[in-house]
Amino acid sequence: MALLELFITASVPVLKVLLITALGSYLALDSVDILGEDARKHLNTVVFYVFNPALVSTKLAQTITSESMVKLWFMPINILFTFIIGSVLGWIVVLVTGAPSHLRGLIVGCCAAGNLGNILLIIIPSVCKEKGGPFGDPDVCQTYGMAYVSLSMAIGAIYLWSYVYNIVRISSRSSTRESEVNEFSISKPARESSTPDLGVIEPLLSSSKEFLIPENNKDQYALPCTRSDVARSEVAVSDKVKQHISMLLRKINLKTIFAPSTIGAIAGFTIGLIPDIRKLMIGEGAPLRVIQDSASLLGDGAIPAVTLIVGGNLLKGLKGPGIQKSLIIGIVVVRYIALPLTGIFIIKGAHQIGLVHFDPLYQFILLIQYAVPPAMNIGTITQLFGAGESECSVIMLWTYALASISLTFWSTFFMWLVAP
Repeated sequence: MALLELFITASVPVLKVLLITALGSYLALDSVDILGEDARKHLNTVVFYVFNPALVSTKLAQTITSESMVKLWFMPINILFTFIIGSVLGWIVVLVTGAPSHLRGLIVGCCAAGNLGNILLIIIPSVCKEKGGPFGDPDVCQTYGMAYVSLSMAIGAIYLWSYVYNIVRISSRSSTRESEVNEFSISKPARESSTPDLGVIEPLLSSSKEFLIPENNKDQYALPCTRSDVARSEVAVSDKVKQHISMLLRKINLKTIFAPSTIGAIAGFTIGLIPDIRKLMIGEGAPLRVIQDSASLLGDGAIPAVTLIVGGNLLKGLKGPGIQKSLIIGIVVVRYIALPLTGIFIIKGAHQIGLVHFDPLYQFILLIQYAVPPAMNIGTITQLFGAGESECSVIMLWTYALASISLTFWSTFFMWLVAP
């Protein structure tokens, strides 16, 4: 295909996302007030608990098989690379810009987690439907493309809700504790600060008593080390280890790790990879196909709902408080320059050493995973914790506004790069 035709093919799906986003912004206007703040929060909850899990599970169940998993084994590793590299670059942005503590998790999350599902579900079918597309027959392209995108969406959802969800949660809690400590220190009377701290003096007194032991009685305090003492010390060490393990288990919240989308991915893998269950639920003659059809009907609402919410949040970003320009510039540089360039070296290197098979569509999806804007569900996460909502709206405003240019450019370049 000519470069101009590739550019047109790449721009069509991006325009679709922009149109739905613009509709969400319109519905969130005060004069319209259909998608106001309360409505977005309620819709976010529905998306979190119903739409996203249904979408992930149904797409995986329909397209993932044991044969396809053998061919696509590199994709989970590739997505892990995007999260690791993005996290490192995001932490560099935090250090360079001196970002406030309550925004650190949000910044790292925006740099690490890309939109690996919703945008690809719009881009790939649109690219496959274009006449004379670079990926061959439209039907074959869409069948294989949906399998690739489904796996990308499922793995991305697992990483997002087990990693980004928790770093935003930890960041919001740590900032809350810091603010509480600062308020306490400010409200503490100045006269209390002049009073000696008994907690500091008591150890000094006890240590001084140790030095006041008479020399002639020192043998009374030097008891021999017996086996029972060793046994007690071993028991004490084992008790401490058990205590640390129990504390760690208490801190790990399985509900946050196994978010609804993660559970949906597990269900989709189970249905798709186990032939007996797959025969019961997938296919026109499957006896339990009504369950799969109902879940698929729910999942179809996830993409427009999330995109409308993003549009409403973008409008909120225009009205919201200011945010450091350096933070926005840093995230844009990471997501639209550093990550795509890194992805080219990784994917082409993996292809050269035989880790990635020669399939232009598969390589295109692996490459585009490095160039997508931040995941839309990061906005859902910030609204769930009530931390950094307005700042997230501003970040999403600029990253998705620039995505129309960046994603079109990188899509065109990647199509040219993988073209046979």
